Amino acid sequence: MVHTRRAAPTGATADAAATDSGGPRILKKYPNRRLYDTETSSYITLADVKKMVLTGQDFVVRDAKTSDDLTRSILLQIILEEETGGVPMFSSQMLAQIIRFYGHAMQGMMGSYLEKNLQTFTDIQGKLAEQAKGLYDPKVMSPELWTQFLNGQAPAVQGLMGNYLEQSKAMFLQMQEQMAKQAETLVPGMPGFTPPKRER
Repeated sequence: MVHTRRAAPTGATADAAATDSGGPRILKKYPNRRLYDTETSSYITLADVKKMVLTGQDFVVRDAKTSDDLTRSILLQIILEEETGGVPMFSSQMLAQIIRFYGHAMQGMMGSYLEKNLQTFTDIQGKLAEQAKGLYDPKVMSPELWTQFLNGQAPAVQGLMGNYLEQSKAMFLQMQEQMAKQAETLVPGMPGFTPPKRER
């Protein structure tokens, strides 16, 4: 995509200087719904922001008038576009379950639980990709090497998945304990609200 370079909107020069000093890339959202990249001094699209996410660029989206942080709002727009086109990641049932947690006492804990699980899954994916990196070099790739790699992956993946399940279980037990504490506070002395015992 070709970006048209335009005169920088008011305040964009200072934002570009902040980015140059090592801070996150500043994107500004204007009332006409357009996004302005202060680093390149050009207007960009949601597709350009998605590319930044995919390449791991650190950025923040701010309202051009109020300077409010709109990053989450823009990321949610990207997710909505992905979910409505192509192959969706979330089923209707899963989305309904997520919605039910909003306003619920467990909302904060559920958000943390999902975030930690996603991070653990990403770590597993990264470790597997790192181990397989050398196998894509045509100079060293051979059927024998692939066989050795795949044979060696069974115990490695099993170990990683075991750690993942252990962490997930620990987080779930922590959520149960927090629920029990909340219930004890709301209804002190009521039977049936004893925290689960942690395994040692």
